[in-house]
Amino acid sequence: MKGLSLARVAGFAMLTAAAVNPALAQSKTLTISWWGYNGEKMKANIIEPFKKICGCDVVFETGNNADRLNKLKLRGGKGVDVIYLTDSYSQLGIQQGLFQEVDRSKLPNLADLYDIAKAPQGNYGPAYTIGRIGIVDDTAKVNPPITSWNDLWRDDLKGAISLPGITTTGGPLTVLQAGKHAGADPYADADKAFEAIEALKPNVVKNYNTGSELVNLISTGEAKVAITQDFVLSSLRSAVPTMAWADLKEGDIAVLNTVNIPKGSENVELAHQFINFILSKDVQQAEAEQGVDAPVSTKVVLSPEKAKLWTYGAEMIAKLNRIDYQKLIEAQSDWVDRWNEIFGM
Repeated sequence: MKGLSLARVAGFAMLTAAAVNPALAQSKTLTISWWGYNGEKMKANIIEPFKKICGCDVVFETGNNADRLNKLKLRGGKGVDVIYLTDSYSQLGIQQGLFQEVDRSKLPNLADLYDIAKAPQGNYGPAYTIGRIGIVDDTAKVNPPITSWNDLWRDDLKGAISLPGITTTGGPLTVLQAGKHAGADPYADADKAFEAIEALKPNVVKNYNTGSELVNLISTGEAKVAITQDFVLSSLRSAVPTMAWADLKEGDIAVLNTVNIPKGSENVELAHQFINFILSKDVQQAEAEQGVDAPVSTKVVLSPEKAKLWTYGAEMIAKLNRIDYQKLIEAQSDWVDRWNEIFGM
């Protein structure tokens, strides 16, 4: 190094370090908006492996669906690069113009997904996991077993049912089922749907707003039947081993968790790389086996014991019913008011 200036030596050292350390070379930060649960598993299965691949840093913005989407709206679609949302909220974000369409040529792992997950809302982000909303019942107390959505109106279930609150994911879907029970389209004839809700009220002991509330209602025996999402089933069975997922002849309702790229993302290429990574077979397999998320990759193979936890496999997924969330969002304000007139705030 004799004869080199101090500045040139320092510059050479920086270039060498950058060549060895891609993170220093890129110095990019991917900002992800998500719920914040199962953080340790996400760090181990997704974040740390992805950081090694991308040579970037990853930071988070956490909170529930509504709060995070509202923050994004207030910032005009800026501030995060990838946002995790349930499909009802991602549809709302699409309608508000907060997301950009994804470049599917940059998501080769889409080819291995179940069709329901590839483009659930047009050219926007895919689903990375799938769930279902259906009915659970305590098989030791409910006889005959529940086999239809219409069974919720049975006379022998008075004071036995817990419904999801109207502002939860499952609440508006209860209105849809009430419309079907009444033989009416709840979007076109909300009166008949809510007449059916009124008729259901004697069977309802309480509405719940969180999974922990429902587990408490079931464990204390206050309720023995509920409409819920499948991720709560494990906790319900831990509390009451005789709780079971009802096999409904009309099928369950699909719930998809999506990943989208906000229109103000500053790292669009990196965002595509991240989305493609979480759709990979290895990530999907690890998340499913560790009880984090149900897989949408057709390449994932689970043991019968692991599969019982999830909405899993082509046969089960094919039976799921999809929701037109665009229509639901337009009707929801009216439905909330009508619901509250029946059950109170």
